[in-house]
Amino acid sequence: MTVEVLGRAATMSNTWSGQTLPRPHGRLPLLGDIPMSATPRRPVQSITRRCARLGPIFEINFLGRRIVMVVGAELNEELSEDSRFGKTLAPAVANLRLFVKDGLFTAYTDEPAWRLAHDLLRPAFTKAAMADYHDVMNEVVDELIDTWDRAHGPVDVSTDLTKTTLETIGRTSFSHTFHSFSSPGQDQFVTSMIAGLTHGMRRLVFMVMPGGGRLLARKDAQAQEHLNLVYRTIDEIIAARVAAGDTSGRDLLGRMLNDAHPVSGDRLDLENVRYQILTFLVAGHETTSGALSFAMYYLARHPEVLAQARAEADAVLGGMPDGRPTFEQVPKFRYIRRVIDESLRLWPTAPGYARAPHETTTIGGRWRMAPEDWALVHLPLLHRDPSVWGPDPERFDPDNFLPERIRARPAHAYKPFGTGERACIGRQFALHEAVLVLARLLHTFDITPDPGYTLTVTERLTLMPKGFRLTATRR
Repeated sequence: MTVEVLGRAATMSNTWSGQTLPRPHGRLPLLGDIPMSATPRRPVQSITRRCARLGPIFEINFLGRRIVMVVGAELNEELSEDSRFGKTLAPAVANLRLFVKDGLFTAYTDEPAWRLAHDLLRPAFTKAAMADYHDVMNEVVDELIDTWDRAHGPVDVSTDLTKTTLETIGRTSFSHTFHSFSSPGQDQFVTSMIAGLTHGMRRLVFMVMPGGGRLLARKDAQAQEHLNLVYRTIDEIIAARVAAGDTSGRDLLGRMLNDAHPVSGDRLDLENVRYQILTFLVAGHETTSGALSFAMYYLARHPEVLAQARAEADAVLGGMPDGRPTFEQVPKFRYIRRVIDESLRLWPTAPGYARAPHETTTIGGRWRMAPEDWALVHLPLLHRDPSVWGPDPERFDPDNFLPERIRARPAHAYKPFGTGERACIGRQFALHEAVLVLARLLHTFDITPDPGYTLTVTERLTLMPKGFRLTATRR
């Protein structure tokens, strides 16, 4: 089972030809280079705290595995050259193949389904396609605003924003609603999806535990039960569309069911369509809701930034009924876009990606990489590289994304959506939605943070503020 799940990632030695790299001091039995103060559930934050001064490249031992991290902008520029390097699957991501198989995120680039799905779905994220999704995005934000209007006391920001982004991806991509704002609690589909895939990300812990085989088998079975419910729901959506014989739909599902590759004529099989839907549901809602949640957190704690962002929202939306922007107005929220970008710099919700060379090569003029080696680009540290972001890279400053500053820094110093041809296909969708949601919330509400709240970040499939609440009062 393990070899089948991990595939090529299981056989990658990551020896780096025996080279010795900087590493953090101290090691614990079993856990490796994980500090006493951390838990295996928060490795991204642990590495960010402990390894900031180790240099542009270092290694850690995590659960018996050697993992090489690249965090310097110059080295990442080399890793981003698609002619020399390509995406590979780090073990935690490879584990997800047990449940998502060859979806866009978990497929290897040379798998036929990846290229076919990528080529078929690219037109779904053009400017013209985005304009088709815009009204649905506004309708979902209407429901969010109504929910906050009716709230008596603080609102759970991350939970409500996750409902918003899930509804948006469901309605725009599959013409399906989860009734997120009209039903109490969290939809069982969503609960099962998160539970199953979160286990997939954490399988490594059980794989290396003494006597962990039986526990892993039990956890795998529990996760499979969760995912079976998810599969049934998705299969019902697909079957209903097929039974309706609707060939006119231009959402993602319609394209996957009806379109053939313009050159080969190939079509996606229904099983792969299921995995693509699941991939988009996960990638299309958790990452965006996390980015919005971090943006709201920073705005609530930086009054001067909040005032400037709100002034921009009011300037664009002041005369609009219900503060609903048109599609053409969303790019006018330039400062609000910078707030989103800066939030993703400090807390990239998808916190890393792995790269491997096509053939033996050297990076930084010093470190040799063979095709069986791979490096994990650790985005929170890349986005805090002091040679790029200055002596205080922890400071929240949306002006880091002024056009002149963007032009002045290395092109590969900021990568919240990945790199190259395997970068997030839905990037423009996510940014359009995030800017629209944030602009409307700022235009509609005064926000008051809980003064006693300290940012706590949970690591599951993505990074997300935990327990973050604020009071939203209609202006």
